[in-house]
Amino acid sequence: MDRLGRDGVALRRSLLDWYGHHGRDLPWRRSPGDRDDPYRVWISEIMLQQTQVKTVLPYYQRWCDRFPTVESVAAADLQDILKAWEGLGYYSRARNLHRAARLIVERHGGQFPADFEAAIALPGVGRTTAGGILSHAYDLPVAILDGNVKRVLARLIALDRPPARAMADLWDISEALLDRDRPRDFNQALMDLGATLCTYRNPACLLCPWMAYCQAYQSDRQTELPMSESKGPLPHKTIGVAVIRNDAGQILIDRRPADGLLGGLWEFPGGKVEPNETIADCIRREIDEELGIAIAVDDELIVIDHAYTHYKVTLHVHWCRHLSGEPQAIACDEVKWVEAAQLRDYPFPKANGTIIDAILAAIA
Repeated sequence: MDRLGRDGVALRRSLLDWYGHHGRDLPWRRSPGDRDDPYRVWISEIMLQQTQVKTVLPYYQRWCDRFPTVESVAAADLQDILKAWEGLGYYSRARNLHRAARLIVERHGGQFPADFEAAIALPGVGRTTAGGILSHAYDLPVAILDGNVKRVLARLIALDRPPARAMADLWDISEALLDRDRPRDFNQALMDLGATLCTYRNPACLLCPWMAYCQAYQSDRQTELPMSESKGPLPHKTIGVAVIRNDAGQILIDRRPADGLLGGLWEFPGGKVEPNETIADCIRREIDEELGIAIAVDDELIVIDHAYTHYKVTLHVHWCRHLSGEPQAIACDEVKWVEAAQLRDYPFPKANGTIIDAILAAIA
């Protein structure tokens, strides 16, 4: 920290000079000062949580076309919000964004608040997201510490432990380095440095404006840092999934509870295969427990391997026939019979999108 204090002026100047020549051209950076800018910055910051820029770009443009103002988000139905977010993942972000939009309209006159405490009081807005929004939209001197910034700072000081165990120190460094005359540009530059040069693998150190100050580079440890937490293998679940058809050829879908993983999204019903249970037995049991109906399990439609953040799943998807009983929303918020051609009208998790493709291909 002492050395960073001595080199602070040079670090800020060199980073901002580099950013002036090499900063990324991103759509949410093109209209600073416009009335809609805080809204668009907020949307971009939420989308960029745990998601790469290249993935966000098409979603961001479609979102701004569909919801050009915070008022349009607040007025929308949650199902429309989730449909627009479909495929981007981490759906709690979309639910929080919807709740926050309504609070911004109700409490802040439709303008994202320029006060830090008011910002972090909004659903889905933590310390680093608030810093990113307030520094970018209002040029306020608020530090950030996203994944890219953690990596840059950990290498800069050759951090001797995983960043997760040094958050207070990393926040102190981010605060100390922040250029308080140009906080917007400094924070954007710091994120760009991590995204384009100080990357997780193969950092381009010879192009880095901080090469002369980077303790990881000086000790030839840039590929070893930051240290990572040791992790065991991801748990794996085998899931039986039912594509249930009635006599009219309609397909049964259910909507997951609003809170929790993938909350509010629609899915094809099913559940985890228990020890010594066949896929067909699992599907029959789960459909009885979740929907209160009897079904016949027919041919396999598709098998899908999919990875979530904390576990992996293999989905064994079968065609099924409705035999008896009226579907009930026992373990979900809503059940519905729909035409196959209507399936794409509903927001589904990504893996279920693959099931829809298989259904439509099979009946074409």
